[in-house]
Amino acid sequence: MYPNPQDVIPLPARPNLEQYRKQAKDLVKACRSGVADAFHAWAARWPNHSEQIERFARETLTSRGCALTAAQFVIARMHGFLSWPKFSAHLDGLARAASPISHFELAAEAIVAGDEATVRRLLREHPELIRARSTREHRSTLLHYSAANGVENYRQKTPANAVRIAQILLDAGAEVDAEADMYGGRCTTLGLAATSVFPEIAGVQNALMQLLIDRGAAIDGPRAMGRSDSFVDGCLANGRPAAAEYLAAHGARLDLDGAAGLGRLDVVAGFFHADGTLKPPATLEQLRAGFQWACQYGRTAVVEFLLERGVPPGAPLRDGGQTALHLAALGGHADIVEILLERGAPVGLVETTYGGTPLTWALHGWSETTGAAHDRYPEVVARLVAAGAVVNPAWLDADAPRTPFGDRLRADPRMLAALRGERK
Repeated sequence: MYPNPQDVIPLPARPNLEQYRKQAKDLVKACRSGVADAFHAWAARWPNHSEQIERFARETLTSRGCALTAAQFVIARMHGFLSWPKFSAHLDGLARAASPISHFELAAEAIVAGDEATVRRLLREHPELIRARSTREHRSTLLHYSAANGVENYRQKTPANAVRIAQILLDAGAEVDAEADMYGGRCTTLGLAATSVFPEIAGVQNALMQLLIDRGAAIDGPRAMGRSDSFVDGCLANGRPAAAEYLAAHGARLDLDGAAGLGRLDVVAGFFHADGTLKPPATLEQLRAGFQWACQYGRTAVVEFLLERGVPPGAPLRDGGQTALHLAALGGHADIVEILLERGAPVGLVETTYGGTPLTWALHGWSETTGAAHDRYPEVVARLVAAGAVVNPAWLDADAPRTPFGDRLRADPRMLAALRGERK
């Protein structure tokens, strides 16, 4: 409901309901003032969130006649609650150290901090916590917090001992397939852990998933990853191909799109008749998704197979008009870029979501990666430029205004050479 339900404002150690009542009244005054930047000034007290807060407050208040109830609703939503009564009840609970809300919040903090002793103590003293739920919109159990996904963003953390923390919770009776209300679905801890970047970064994603599977977590539960029923598809859609491969190896369903994204040509081929037409239950939607993931994740053999069966190389694959060439460039896969260019994929097409070309998508991928993956991008860029991609002159101008991206670009001689069309 809020622009991003996870991107909420943290509460202070001792929140005061009167303070928030005053903020709501100030918002009403800003709305009624008629001053052009009144909403901007009101939202400026939260500098890291001001833009989306200003937009949300303006839209909500102006559509409801600057009512105080609308302002209170904005305050509640900014902090992750569905309504002002739920928000005020939460603050009332926090004001009482012995309340279930206070106990739950302490336990959630201990889980994301990796504080095993505090987690054990709280569960021993308050065993009912193991089935309790957050009063926030997502209604997560404590076990959901171990997935570092879907809960309030400042609690999306994966400590090194996350698997032990999850084991403590499960040993205490946590329901392994308990569902929570994030991402428009019925999310389980396994679905959230598999699609979260934080367990992956911490190096514990596979171990955490295995623990949950060993304790009976269902794979491919209905909407357990939110809007996706297939765990493999959900992982691929969220940039977690390694988790997708792990789950596929442990029995997750492989539809046409998931198999294509994992490079499983043997499975992909089984979805086609000898004449190149699709076999049910495979769908054209799955074919389109599979082609985009094969391009994005560098599954060259699958890309060639699908092109040979009539998949158009330059057709938009997403609502914003992104093509296979955008996705192959983003992933840094020079061989697939070359295959698509040879088959006529448009090198200068501008997609409408971000206003980017395949070249700018390649540069974005380059700027976001490190290590061996980072080193793939100069060849991608050189091939795009050789095919006619337009290079922004400012990228090569040493006197252009300083930006972090520009500084990094001009410090990389290989990328500068690629932008000049030079290939080694």
